[in-house]
Amino acid sequence: MPTISTFFGIVIRMYYDDHEPPHFHAYYGEYAAVVEIESLHVRAGALPRRALAMVLEWASLHRAELLEDWRLAEAHQPLRAIEPLE
Repeated sequence: MPTISTFFGIVIRMYYDDHEPPHFHAYYGEYAAVVEIESLHVRAGALPRRALAMVLEWASLHRAELLEDWRLAEAHQPLRAIEPLE
């Protein structure tokens, strides 16, 4: 479960051999959510409102990098770290 970014207590991970559509997992304390990269739709789980807003802002800034990491994960290649939200 490679961690690709961490900011404000939020951990973003992407898994090898995960299913379509392209997505990432966001964790904040005991909360977890699966977010689709293209639509930024929360596919499963939930985060507190403020944490979710930060995750969606970060993802919108780094959508191309997230899609590249998705392609790397599909090819079982090392994922690239993505700059955190500041």
